[in-house]
Amino acid sequence: MGYLTEEQHKIVSDAVGEAELNTSGEILTVLADRSDGYSDIIQLYCAAIGFTAMSAFAAFPQPFMNIWDGFVGGWGHEWSIGELASMTIGLGLLAYLASTLIFLSDAVRFALIPAPTKTTRVHAQAVKHFKVGAERRTRGKTGVLIYLSMREHRAEIVADDSIAEKVSPEVWGEAMADMLVEIKAGKVAEGMAVGVRDVGFVLAQHFPRDEDDENELPDRLIEV
Repeated sequence: MGYLTEEQHKIVSDAVGEAELNTSGEILTVLADRSDGYSDIIQLYCAAIGFTAMSAFAAFPQPFMNIWDGFVGGWGHEWSIGELASMTIGLGLLAYLASTLIFLSDAVRFALIPAPTKTTRVHAQAVKHFKVGAERRTRGKTGVLIYLSMREHRAEIVADDSIAEKVSPEVWGEAMADMLVEIKAGKVAEGMAVGVRDVGFVLAQHFPRDEDDENELPDRLIEV
């Protein structure tokens, strides 16, 4: 199930069509649920939790042994080296498996992923979508991607080389700020439409529409 209704998709698509009336630039919009599953980060977390549990037992074994003896071994139970080793490994595996199950929750997963990691991977995914869907696919190399990743709460604007030579990143930052004001208020379609209009205004200044201009990229919002 997508984030936006058909009517909300139309808001974004109409904004793209309107913005491109005044520029030879082409605007592509992509809305993603997430940019990465972060399985490598989660595995590191789970491994760290498992080793922490093993270290805790190694440093303070008696409380764990007392709990185990209360259920199974009895007060007179003598622990062998093999049993101690097995308990250490078992606690580590139990902690690893328990944390793996906890991290299956998207709420927990995305809350604990470091912010710089989210930023890096959202940017990488935006660049990937741009290379596939927009880079050098226009006659004048004037494609721009507006990318929004919902789970990470991040957005990216990626432009073709011809545009990047004339428009500084700070300009796109202003467009992003305007877009995020609406998105933070829960108006995702309206926010993307604002971003499209800002980008279109900038493109019109540097790349005005030619008389024989053709629509080379789809106006519709792509949800992935």
